[in-house]
Amino acid sequence: MVDVWGSHQRRPMSAADLVRQLAEPPAAERDAEMLAVRLAHAERLGNMGWAEWNLHTGTATWSDHVYLIFGRDREDGPIRLPDLAAHVEPGDLGALDQLLWSVVQGVEPVQAEFRIRRGGELRNIRVVLEPLMAPGGPEGVHGVVQDITGRRRAERIMSESRRQLLEAREKAAEERHVMLALREAILPEPVGCLDLPCTRIAVRYVPAEKTSNLGGDWFEAAALPDGRVLLAIGDVSGHGLPAIAHMAQLRHALIGLTMTGEPPNRLLAWLNELVMHRLHETTATAVIGQLDTASRVFTWSQAGNLAPILVRDGVAGPLGQPKGVLLGATDQPYGLATTRLRDGDVLLLFTDGLVERRTRDIDEGLALATAAACELPGRDLDAGLDRLLAGIGGPNPEDDACLLAVGLGGGLGES
Repeated sequence: MVDVWGSHQRRPMSAADLVRQLAEPPAAERDAEMLAVRLAHAERLGNMGWAEWNLHTGTATWSDHVYLIFGRDREDGPIRLPDLAAHVEPGDLGALDQLLWSVVQGVEPVQAEFRIRRGGELRNIRVVLEPLMAPGGPEGVHGVVQDITGRRRAERIMSESRRQLLEAREKAAEERHVMLALREAILPEPVGCLDLPCTRIAVRYVPAEKTSNLGGDWFEAAALPDGRVLLAIGDVSGHGLPAIAHMAQLRHALIGLTMTGEPPNRLLAWLNELVMHRLHETTATAVIGQLDTASRVFTWSQAGNLAPILVRDGVAGPLGQPKGVLLGATDQPYGLATTRLRDGDVLLLFTDGLVERRTRDIDEGLALATAAACELPGRDLDAGLDRLLAGIGGPNPEDDACLLAVGLGGGLGES
């Protein structure tokens, strides 16, 4: 059936619909229930509740969550304002007294933090109180009570973590100072260049930026009794004091063995026996060379180390490398190579910390070092090492390195 307005007539309300409609609570009542649910949810999320105390009658009203905060049964009712002191830690009673005095004397909200004991456990609570004013003065107190135990616990953990981190940094700085001092006692770093027969020699020890990665890199440059010059660098595996101790043993052994006058490959064979039989669970790399300053012949051997770089007439490249494995790896003979140098040549010996980086391939680092080595010739060989280090990106944060640059003849005086 269609009415005069052209719309369908609505179906008459049944008795069941009428009963359901009458059974539904009024909208205002539903809104009040929803508000109560949301308020309870907010209290749980914030771990807080509200409370009111009447100053004239002494009665109090608490929300459900305040009972939970105090660990109190609802049947016991709320705690009267004068009785709060019995539930507060004795050391915090002063804060409670000041809070109550302030709220009854003023008109602005006041707050305080104190501890209560709940079931044998100390809880941190924050209380914000506001006086309920009447013409004759405050007639009551309204307050919000929040359990902040978790927050204070987290702050204590963070504070303790910061303290431990500071102690660790101080300890690391102290250890670094000790290790550097020990290295310097074992391996003094020369200032500027070393003057040896017919050569200028500049050396550099570049410590790792990280304290824990200070290792066993070493160098040696000294005149031999027969007029030749000993040139050597090496790197003992590991980091910290054990590596430095092993480095000292290896370097001091080399200094003694050079007095025999034996060639570099024989010296490496003896050092390999020392590492294998006395420095257990240790390996090392090394380059040992002997420069005859009269003939300009450089005779050298290597044990698992990158070949020296020769700079000649503005062109840099690695020397042809003789065979040789890590010291302490196996008992195999070491090869021997010779290179005749010229006036103006510069030879660069270095440990792998110069070219290795966690963020790039070693071949890329070697290419950068080879290109930067072209900056070594000139009036100041020591300054040339500074330019080289800058050219490869500065010190290695992960590993230390030793560099030994050797220049021959009049080319050192050219600018």
